[in-house]
Amino acid sequence: MDREPKEALAALEALLFAAGEPIGVGRLAQIMEIERPAVWQLLEELKEVYAQPGRGLTVREVAEGVQLVSKPEFFPLLSRLGKNREVRLSNAALETLAIVAYKQPVTRSEIEGIRGVSVDGVVNTLLDLGLICEAGRKQALGKPLLYATTAKFLEIFGLKDIASLPGLDSIRDSRQPEAEAVTLFGEQED
Repeated sequence: MDREPKEALAALEALLFAAGEPIGVGRLAQIMEIERPAVWQLLEELKEVYAQPGRGLTVREVAEGVQLVSKPEFFPLLSRLGKNREVRLSNAALETLAIVAYKQPVTRSEIEGIRGVSVDGVVNTLLDLGLICEAGRKQALGKPLLYATTAKFLEIFGLKDIASLPGLDSIRDSRQPEAEAVTLFGEQED
């Protein structure tokens, strides 16, 4: 579809706004009926527009797609708009989530072998929160379920893809006496 450059930029902005969640560049190209490199060029232009002072939005690459989001500095203001569901993940849940993220796909018994304790409850909680999912079955005795992280995990932790996880050597000991809070955006408490 032939569009003037400003019209194409506006169309991309409208698509990102309407999607409300990460959308792949391939899908954007398909919808806009243009080539992927043209979409990437438009995304760079849109990032420059939002980088200007006085703008409240930004384009972020997350969950193997792109998304139009509020700038982080406006979170305190936006939190007054409505309550986001805040979930406190225990250290056990964070450890289990990290194991799944770095070792995926991984079985419960492999997670338990690393943690040294049963993980049934923690895995069920992470499944319920949509941070991990079943990713098939391992071709081994009993064909145990495999687990992997989800696009929601990438989105919440602001990762473009799994390769964006920090290297294990760069992670310092993050064991804390308190649980970490994870805000699940878009899920309103009643």
